[in-house]
Amino acid sequence: MKYKKRRTDQKTVRNKRNGGLMEKRYAIGLDYGTLSARAVLVDLSTGEVILSSVYGYQDAVIDEILPDSDVRLPSDYALQNPRDYRDATVALLKDIYQGSGVPAENIISIGIDFTACTVVAVDENICPLCMLDAFAGNPHSWVKLWKHHGAQKEADIINNTAIARNERFIKRYGNTSSSEWMFAKILETYHKAPEVYRATYKFMEAGNWVVWLLTGNLTSSTCMAGYKSFWSEEEGYPSNEFFEAVSPGFADVTGKLIDNVCTVGTRAGGLTKTMADLTGLKAGTSVAVSMIDAHSAVPATNSGGGESLLMSMGTSICHILLSKKEILMDGICGVVKDGVFPGYYGYEAGQAAVGDIYDWFISYFAAGEFFEQAETRNLSPFQIMDEKAGQLAVGESGLMALDWWNGNRSMLNNANLSGLLVGMTLNTRQEDVYRALIESTAFGTRNIIESMQAQGVNPEKIYACGGLSRKSKLVMQIFADVLGREITVTSIEQATAYGAAIYGMVAAGRERGGFDTFEEASRTLCSSSSRVYVPNMANHAIYTELFRQYQLLTDLFGKERKDVMLSLKRIRNQTETKDA
Repeated sequence: MKYKKRRTDQKTVRNKRNGGLMEKRYAIGLDYGTLSARAVLVDLSTGEVILSSVYGYQDAVIDEILPDSDVRLPSDYALQNPRDYRDATVALLKDIYQGSGVPAENIISIGIDFTACTVVAVDENICPLCMLDAFAGNPHSWVKLWKHHGAQKEADIINNTAIARNERFIKRYGNTSSSEWMFAKILETYHKAPEVYRATYKFMEAGNWVVWLLTGNLTSSTCMAGYKSFWSEEEGYPSNEFFEAVSPGFADVTGKLIDNVCTVGTRAGGLTKTMADLTGLKAGTSVAVSMIDAHSAVPATNSGGGESLLMSMGTSICHILLSKKEILMDGICGVVKDGVFPGYYGYEAGQAAVGDIYDWFISYFAAGEFFEQAETRNLSPFQIMDEKAGQLAVGESGLMALDWWNGNRSMLNNANLSGLLVGMTLNTRQEDVYRALIESTAFGTRNIIESMQAQGVNPEKIYACGGLSRKSKLVMQIFADVLGREITVTSIEQATAYGAAIYGMVAAGRERGGFDTFEEASRTLCSSSSRVYVPNMANHAIYTELFRQYQLLTDLFGKERKDVMLSLKRIRNQTETKDA
């Protein structure tokens, strides 16, 4: 169900249009997530969030049946409706303007971040094909959400071809790529719905489509194109010859992508009169090129200096590390020059499911007593489960899990891998399993960090942001204990939206009332952390022993005998096909 929520985050603001605020400057950050979009209005003089607003998508994640049809979807499909993005954009901007009372001329910029890789196929009018009657019943005309995993076969073809040809670009991505990324999803369309492929003028990131809605300009960023579309400043996209080798007739695919790729923090254009009329904002208001959601949080958390690692923690985790040096390492999701900040190489790694795993367990396996206690004590079932799991000693459950409920992103990059839980007995309780699942996600992060260290990039500090980092003290303490490192959690509640606002400020530049550099913006606006989690080193010692078992299971089921999990998925898919 669609919803909208507004909250004022500072003292009540009175008579803003007439009360002496005309000289102040403000920026909007728009953050598009998996289920909803958020907006914040930031005061450039104080860094305070004046107002925030949330808009839930009408269709949310489409993973069973296409809207207004009887078309059933395979289990690894995750689609969305671009109308939700359009409606959210207008509603949020209008709500921020009307709710804040800030004069439109005082709002200098809009910055945007979006989940990636989320792919929209559009015609020459930049209309998504799923909005056309001719294609509405075809799943491949709809937006393919970041966690759409129907293209693993295509990802394998791309990876094998790139390695066989010794393509240089694949080395920037740890010699592998994901089914979640742009070209795998396009190739899936090319193979399964050639009529949709032929009719598509451009395949683009959903964040770039929103920027087009606002400005009328087709742009991408070094962030969006670099991490998800194999683009680099030196080489552009991979060659036509490579894509012809991937699949005959696929050589023209880069002509269906946006070729105007701009450095992060660049102005995409000004707000159109149409959007100004719909929202109340001023035509010409500066709009920045779009960012990937996790990456946009870096300036908001002050984690951009030195070799610091940011964990953007929510349904999944994205790990972002900045460095002045480029190392082509295995297992990462990419290293991109100017991908996060100009002048830095941005490394990305990630885990495809984290908070989603906890949600899954609570939703499907928590006993009624947890929900009864939650209602009686006016708490959430997660808080009750956290309490019980927090009473367990490290290693007490005797359980070990692999955190692959949505496949593995780093360091194996295989969406066909699945979760694993070992060590259960007749005495195993729900809180035992729940804690083991949390520990498995922390082990996954440790595996990423240790791999980075072994290949020459060592995070000096670790930061965290996102809903999960604020929601559960137990989760954050387990992560600190497993890593044996302090974790600094930002005080900014909507860090990705706030970071998007900073990108908008920098894109506007000082001449339009913003900032000329990210360093200046972060130094001026961002407050100190709200909490630092200090590791219990006695727990860390036990976790180190358990982590070695996690690594053994990873090698066994992710490398040596991955055929076990792949066979299980193949059999399941065959059963689904028969049922359909």
